[in-house]
Amino acid sequence: MNPFGDPEKPQGSFIAVPVSIHFGDTDPYGVVYFASYFRYCHQGIEALFERLGLPPHLYFRNSERGFGLPIVGASCDFYRPVKYGDKLTLKVCVKHLKAKSVTFGFFFYKENSEDLVAKGEATIVAIDRNWKSCALPDDVRSALEKFAGDLN
Repeated sequence: MNPFGDPEKPQGSFIAVPVSIHFGDTDPYGVVYFASYFRYCHQGIEALFERLGLPPHLYFRNSERGFGLPIVGASCDFYRPVKYGDKLTLKVCVKHLKAKSVTFGFFFYKENSEDLVAKGEATIVAIDRNWKSCALPDDVRSALEKFAGDLN
């Protein structure tokens, strides 16, 4: 059994972010181009940080405090085609929280349904001024812990 529960549903706390599919998001076949999903995922992370009181422009790269939060890994699986004009709900959750990193889960549903069309994840690692991994800043870690609750 997966210790993190059903892989098809966000575990614990999540935020829901509306996603509108625009013409420029699609490929020549009229479906969402795969790379567009990664942009939606990043928008979901930004929305979560905003909700937690962590303005993204101050946290993804903070020269004053000497840290950054780059994405070091990402994946996405696609289950159903999504087309121009469709509306989705993106549910964003914290899957794993470690000393130096956090992994977010992304679950894309057709608007107002439980029809899962895609899911993905992305991992952020804290880095210092020398691009070396370091502990997540205390305020980031604390906010994510409060949001995520007990992941065990």
